[in-house]
Amino acid sequence: MSTPKTFNIAPPMVKILWLLGVVLLLAKNVNGRTRHHKFVVKSSPYTRLCSTKEILTVNGKFPGPTLRARRGDKLIVRVYNRAKYNITLHWHGVKQPRNPWSDGPEYVTQCPIQPGKKFTYKIQLSSEEGTVWWHAHSGWARATVHGAFIIYPKRGQHYPFPKPHAEIPIILGEWWKQNVMEIPGNANVTGGEPILSNALTINGEPGYLYPCSKQGTFKLMVKQGRRYLLRIINAVLEEDLFFAVANHRLTIVGKDGCYLKPFKTDYIMIATGQSMDVLLEADQPPSQYAMSARAYASAFGAGFDNTSTASIVEYHGKYHRPTSPHSPPLPPYNATKAAADFTKHYRTLATKHHPANVPLQVDTHLFFTLSVNLINCTRDKPCTGPLGKRFSASVNNVSFVTPSFDLLQAYYYGIKGVYEEDFPRKPPYEFNYTGERLPFNLLTPTFGTKVMVLDYNASVEIILQGTNVLASDHHPIHIHGYSFYVVGWGFGKFDPKKDPLRYNLVNPPEETTVGVPNNGWVAIRFRADNPGVWLMHCHLERHQTWGMGMVFLVKNGDSPGSRILRPPRHLPKC
Repeated sequence: MSTPKTFNIAPPMVKILWLLGVVLLLAKNVNGRTRHHKFVVKSSPYTRLCSTKEILTVNGKFPGPTLRARRGDKLIVRVYNRAKYNITLHWHGVKQPRNPWSDGPEYVTQCPIQPGKKFTYKIQLSSEEGTVWWHAHSGWARATVHGAFIIYPKRGQHYPFPKPHAEIPIILGEWWKQNVMEIPGNANVTGGEPILSNALTINGEPGYLYPCSKQGTFKLMVKQGRRYLLRIINAVLEEDLFFAVANHRLTIVGKDGCYLKPFKTDYIMIATGQSMDVLLEADQPPSQYAMSARAYASAFGAGFDNTSTASIVEYHGKYHRPTSPHSPPLPPYNATKAAADFTKHYRTLATKHHPANVPLQVDTHLFFTLSVNLINCTRDKPCTGPLGKRFSASVNNVSFVTPSFDLLQAYYYGIKGVYEEDFPRKPPYEFNYTGERLPFNLLTPTFGTKVMVLDYNASVEIILQGTNVLASDHHPIHIHGYSFYVVGWGFGKFDPKKDPLRYNLVNPPEETTVGVPNNGWVAIRFRADNPGVWLMHCHLERHQTWGMGMVFLVKNGDSPGSRILRPPRHLPKC
């Protein structure tokens, strides 16, 4: 930083304050740097499952490029839309302090980047460390527009677990033979469920279990006695997944860009939207072992992709290759107990360098129900949903209506008529949320573009309650702009007298996407210290498309450092 020419005539106190400001600025940025990236969204050819088609890609890749940075860095990503669809990008798991302008959800924090246009995202990292990811947040584009985002410790600092010999992103995805961008529109016409994917993928490859895919199977080469860090991301739109490596135990060390107290397991259950840091010890006899994933589908009667994707973990060396890789025993598709047995091990580190800053006193109590609903058809003939109706979804019986102008600009510039500030803090009426044979009058939600206003720095507790209104399901709920502590969870209806007595306020896991169990509840806590407009939604794409989402409007604080940053130049136009 150069010295201003007027410095030599400044009064002594001004000189001292100026120098102090320089020192603080340098101290703030000593461990950070700015990294620049160019993302070009376009259509690219892709050949899998005996067919060739064009898919949306970033820089011609599926999955897209991996972003790498260190804790506290800043990234500048210039996005050029050379596709024929609108696009936005979201940095999933990144808090974006005071900068909702670069968060990405379409018509919530920005208008989309139209074909032929460009927009520059500024991503400021803060406390994130580990594996997060980025993806499109417009329509169903995230099916192929996504990639890993790896955040290393600051220089001079280390992982809180044994150093791996190598690190490998493992992105779990899915693939359709049809144009994925047309799927939600087609489903909206019929009112039924969207079509199922034709294959699950690992790093873009369906694997040798599918026809025509054997040559494209992803292969991880390992050396016996070495340790590997798998950075696993569930980028699937519609399925939570079980994942395992045959004959190998896995050690979970992180989730959603936050470290966990390590624990060993034979399999993982990773909900859509979640990311995990997993250590793999190459401690087996040299051979070939399958690394496989398949759906965890808990909703009764709902369709799901029941295929399995597989890649190969192959040891270096000379040995007799088996006819087919050893296969792992994955839990059954509907194994809710297996999913719960896995997630119950989550604990944060709660150490000096990675503390658990759980709000112990709460001043804002919220209770949100998550429901799949039915509404009447808008056509003369019946829809293809249950009872001849069409599917919908809601939070506190409000199905979110996406506006035609983004909420953030409407809030920042005081534009009226875009949203209402009356999202309910609790359900409109209480009932046995997880009971059997619930009355039909619970099936129909209300509709609106409603936000919930939170005071700056409020300490918030939300009970996320699953319901059996139409059919219960496992809901992966993601909150933009925040991480939160999962202080409790259970099955059935939340009991406000008994269940809080079992809260973990010492070392609960810190997450950004939490799975609300089938016919169960989750209690989360966070401090509303990030002003802006932030989306909360189910990461199952069909549920979000049907309206299972809402928006928090967190007010500015009193100091300049607690206010939303100014909007960037050249915001996309609606």
